[in-house]
Amino acid sequence: MMTSSSAAKLLTVILTFCTIVAFGQRREPLDITIDFESYDPPSTLVVPEHDITHAKYPFIDVHSHHWRWAEEPDLSKLASEMDSLNMQIIVNLSGRNSQVLESMTSNIEKQGLSNRMVVFSNINFRTIDESDWEEQTMKQLDYDVSKGSRGLKIYKSQGMYHNDSSGVRIPLNHPKLDAVWNHCGELGIPVLIHAADPKPFWMPHDSLNERWLELKLRPGRKREADDPASWETIIAEQHDIIRRHKNTKFINAHFGWFANDLAKLDSLLEAMPNMYIETGAVIAELGRQPRMAEWFFEKNQDRILFGKDSYNPGEYHTYFRVLESADEYFPYYKRYHAFWKMYGLDLSDEVLKKVYYKNALQVLPGLDSSLFPD
Repeated sequence: MMTSSSAAKLLTVILTFCTIVAFGQRREPLDITIDFESYDPPSTLVVPEHDITHAKYPFIDVHSHHWRWAEEPDLSKLASEMDSLNMQIIVNLSGRNSQVLESMTSNIEKQGLSNRMVVFSNINFRTIDESDWEEQTMKQLDYDVSKGSRGLKIYKSQGMYHNDSSGVRIPLNHPKLDAVWNHCGELGIPVLIHAADPKPFWMPHDSLNERWLELKLRPGRKREADDPASWETIIAEQHDIIRRHKNTKFINAHFGWFANDLAKLDSLLEAMPNMYIETGAVIAELGRQPRMAEWFFEKNQDRILFGKDSYNPGEYHTYFRVLESADEYFPYYKRYHAFWKMYGLDLSDEVLKKVYYKNALQVLPGLDSSLFPD
């Protein structure tokens, strides 16, 4: 038998639902228990499906992380997985320090894979107050490039949680870092820079937040305006250095966290001709707006590189399906990232070639172009 309190609660839900139906999308969070995880019905839609496990054209993944390349005795397994995907070159952004980077490149060369696997440098922000920091960092970059480094990766933690000797956050546009950005331009290597996180991580964790489930499952990803800084502040710091260092090529990781606002990202690309973007971890954003995304890729086809981020061979299939097919209403592989369905962009062959390999060959120095068609 239903109690009076249960009946009142049910009535509230019914009235709220009726209000949504009558007046459109709600604008205030619901004060009821949300059992979002349990609602995931299989679609009854019957449409063509294409499971694309092998990219149409050979590609370069400019955003990957591998920690054991220095001591891995047999990299042939990775090379075989790459072959199965049609990946010709993979870029390991986790070079860490000069000693590790040199060990990685040496091991890769010893196994005859130096044209397939390349490494980026990483630098230390936390010692920025030391008197010889600039000199030592420039020497490190010179040495790393001499040992095969093809670029510099800046982690999000460096612009968010790395502090100077007085405990103050080191912003990406710290004056001492100008020497780094300038020197990368002089060396002809790009800077792949990850700043901040998706903007909803800074928004209230309520039923109006698209990342509600992710923040519930990964509460450590929730940010506050003063912890470490607002999203707008961190993004502005990144844009500041890109604007001021016009002779350096910057690859803005994860579409710069503007994959959900492609008109804004288009204006940023127009304003910063030395900025490129890569697709790592934002394919679900692109797949839910196929017409807008196809327009964006067509217009900015010379500025987009293929990236994945976390390495998982089976997950590349979803990237291929979004970029290559005209499929409709198919799921992303991590529901807590995207509870919505996606659609294929059906990109033209010329755009696909640029995204898959042509643009990376232009931006990253010393890659083996013979691995790719004209």
